[in-house]
Amino acid sequence: MPKIHDCDRCLLNPRNPHLVCAVHPSGPDGDSCLDFREDPNVEPEELWQPEGASYYNGELILQPQQRRTQQQQLELLDTHPLFTGKCPQCGYEFDRDYTARVHWDCPECGWMDDSV
Repeated sequence: MPKIHDCDRCLLNPRNPHLVCAVHPSGPDGDSCLDFREDPNVEPEELWQPEGASYYNGELILQPQQRRTQQQQLELLDTHPLFTGKCPQCGYEFDRDYTARVHWDCPECGWMDDSV
């Protein structure tokens, strides 16, 4: 029988393995139920999460591995042309066409953006 995540916390769930709900005996038709009523007596389900992951809207999301330390990330914010508009070596000012630019290589001094 199709159940959704909310069924186990619903006041209308008879806690019967042969019956999903008092209103929808064979389960709700979609991904949500308009008749859901949270049961205040149901113990909250403890969500286990491994290190490097967290829950977002009830779904376990793995956090991406960072290649840079926090100090390196802050330095990138202070020096990268994407944020400053200038070459970190010679100070050449780039056009501010952020939407079209992918690489930030400097035509003046030859500095190359290796962050991509």
